[in-house]
Amino acid sequence: MNTQARLLDKLCANIAPGKLEWIGLRSERRGEVVVVEQAEAVVDLGLVGDHRMKKSPGSARQVTLISREYIQQICQHTGLPSIDPRLLRRNLVISGMNMNLLRYQRLQIGEVIIETNALCHPCSRMDENLGAGGTAAMFGYGGLCAKVIQGGVMRVGDAVIRLALQES
Repeated sequence: MNTQARLLDKLCANIAPGKLEWIGLRSERRGEVVVVEQAEAVVDLGLVGDHRMKKSPGSARQVTLISREYIQQICQHTGLPSIDPRLLRRNLVISGMNMNLLRYQRLQIGEVIIETNALCHPCSRMDENLGAGGTAAMFGYGGLCAKVIQGGVMRVGDAVIRLALQES
């Protein structure tokens, strides 16, 4: 493990579990986001019922996640009192964890283990969904992309547990 990885592991060592607040699936690109209470994840593919599962197997963008805290920051930048997560077009909303520390980490949600990787940058559609400046308001708060390492079922209300790097 390199020095940077050890530092990150030390910073993350005491992260308390968060909570899965919301799940959304899109059957097609630009399609309607359907809110569900649970989702099944399939290794190397993504979430059953989400259009990303049909894309390229092994993709690093099988699941997208954002935090409730990031959504609150986006509200601050847009002046909106609240934002329906469907407008942000992410799969999962979690809460209670510092998302800045979750990049390149493994998270267990219910039976599922995901590995976060790339930042999930906002697209120009955010100007359509949030109003002029929506894309800029989300810059730095778009969340993370992840891939499914262990399949299974996750449910709204499940704990989100960061797994230590050596457990990965």
